[in-house]
Amino acid sequence: MNALIVVDLQNDFCPGGALAVPGGDEIVPVVNRLMPQFDLVVATQDWHPPKHGSFAANHAGKKPGDVVDLSGLHQILWPVHCVQNTPGAELHRLLDQSRIEKIFRKGTDPQVDSYSGFFDNGRRRSTGLEEYLRRRGVREVYVCGLATDYCVKFTALNAADLGLKTHLLPEACRGVNLRPGDAERAIAEMQARGIILVPIC
Repeated sequence: MNALIVVDLQNDFCPGGALAVPGGDEIVPVVNRLMPQFDLVVATQDWHPPKHGSFAANHAGKKPGDVVDLSGLHQILWPVHCVQNTPGAELHRLLDQSRIEKIFRKGTDPQVDSYSGFFDNGRRRSTGLEEYLRRRGVREVYVCGLATDYCVKFTALNAADLGLKTHLLPEACRGVNLRPGDAERAIAEMQARGIILVPIC
């Protein structure tokens, strides 16, 4: 059984949002078109409390892009985004949510960020996604969404680490590219770890 994992296709990561990924909304119709091809579709959702430690606004004198220590982990600071129960945290309105069987929220602990849909960045707590996929008999996953160089990458790498046959749908992803070429480097890293790139016909 296979599953499509739609990563963080939320308003704040799309143009006009607090942490907009260039062209992030362009993938919505692509993802909608892909979903019927899979046995199971799940999604992840950044769901931060207002005082999350990854927000630059919560560190005096710091700005987005700065790096701090957060609970023993290096943490890039971001603009305030995807705050729980705000419009920015909602999945994009044009995403066909009727096909999504379950949504896994991440980034809920103010002391640690969670790029991956499976675990927080310290791998201290699970979101429940792995357990859910195993209960459903999923052995193969396809990953898409936002952003290629962060949450998509870490979700795919964790999936592969967990022994799931993992594919990336690069045309259904977009990158933040804090540094030019970050998305391309992320794709190369995923390929080096055995993740299979699947072009969309």
